[in-house]
Amino acid sequence: MPVELRGARVEFGGGLFGGPRKAALVGVDLALPAEEPRIIAVVGESGSGKTTLTRLLLGLLRPTAGSALWRGRELSSLGGEDWRAYRREVQAVFQDPFGSFNPVYRVDRMLVLPALTFGLARDEQEARALATTAPAAVGLRPADTLGRFPHQLSGGQRQRLMVARAVMLRPRVLVADEPVSMVDASLRAAILESLWQLTREAGLSLVYITHDLATAYAIADEILVMRHGEVVERGDAVAVIRRPSHPYTRELIAALPPPDPTVDWGLEKAEE
Repeated sequence: MPVELRGARVEFGGGLFGGPRKAALVGVDLALPAEEPRIIAVVGESGSGKTTLTRLLLGLLRPTAGSALWRGRELSSLGGEDWRAYRREVQAVFQDPFGSFNPVYRVDRMLVLPALTFGLARDEQEARALATTAPAAVGLRPADTLGRFPHQLSGGQRQRLMVARAVMLRPRVLVADEPVSMVDASLRAAILESLWQLTREAGLSLVYITHDLATAYAIADEILVMRHGEVVERGDAVAVIRRPSHPYTRELIAALPPPDPTVDWGLEKAEE
């Protein structure tokens, strides 16, 4: 398994005066198989533990108990070249596409620097050549995006460039934290389709963090439903949506407005 969580628990609080500690994650297991690309959607409302889970997967947080592993090794034990290799293999796409760019630099820099840092190019000329080809992987024309400042691009263009940057490094795992929540509805399908295609073409696994069950159902192979830091339901995406077993999952599905009020999701009622 390239990335794995085993019984991961994360607590916050305590502090200087020893106040009560709160569990943000409770005994979470998550494994991404190395043999085949897979899309796992982690779904839940705000405060369910999705962001904490994201930070664990990216090595930005240590579990209070349990393990966060990369190729069988604790992330907290990695250093030097091992940490560098991990950072290349596990890439992130964050929620705010504008906040991911430095506004004083042209967007090219965001593609050139990773190519140099991770050794994809021997010099800046090679890095710029690589950066020129990267946007095409996510359906962008270099002439429409490169050479511009972030404010000169739309939100959808910025977000797709972030996906291009991550995929350019040829990772094994892409962690996408609410990647379409800040773009309009007309672009969500295009960005999600790009992510789906990249998992198949580039052979990478995707952890899709979202509060939107509809988009999770559309692209995921497996869905994990989180509530108060726990995984309350998990399984095949179609099975979870059509035959939810946990009351919380049923509530989330019931809250979705159907595209056609006369057609339901075809849910099978779970036994009480």
